[in-house]
Amino acid sequence: MTQNENTSQSNLDESSHSGTRYWGHVEVIEEGETYRISRVEIKPRHSIKPQIHYHRNEHWVVVSGVAKVTCGHQEILLNRNESTYVPSATLHQVENPGHIPLIILEIQNGEYLGEDDTERPYELNLVKSTTE
Repeated sequence: MTQNENTSQSNLDESSHSGTRYWGHVEVIEEGETYRISRVEIKPRHSIKPQIHYHRNEHWVVVSGVAKVTCGHQEILLNRNESTYVPSATLHQVENPGHIPLIILEIQNGEYLGEDDTERPYELNLVKSTTE
């Protein structure tokens, strides 16, 4: 798959809540008006792109593997049965630095859970710099 096909595929995949991504898989377990609970599996040596949400907070609980979490300017390692909180309007990213799949339960909570509330600042900079 070419880089353009890979980018297009990941953009299509990330527009829905459940499904396969280039970095792993997401399955929505339960969803309500102001919350969503998902099982997130990240392949070894993969990561989710840095992103910001303005209308929701997230709680991540590590079920299996090790998570390298960047939240704002803080970077932490989380092991099985450890968790972290990601406040709204905070740049965040999760990586799987290990050799086994990382499985996280993600609880999103907020007044608006739409995917158009996800901003990926580094992608915006990449697109801008390649078109200049």
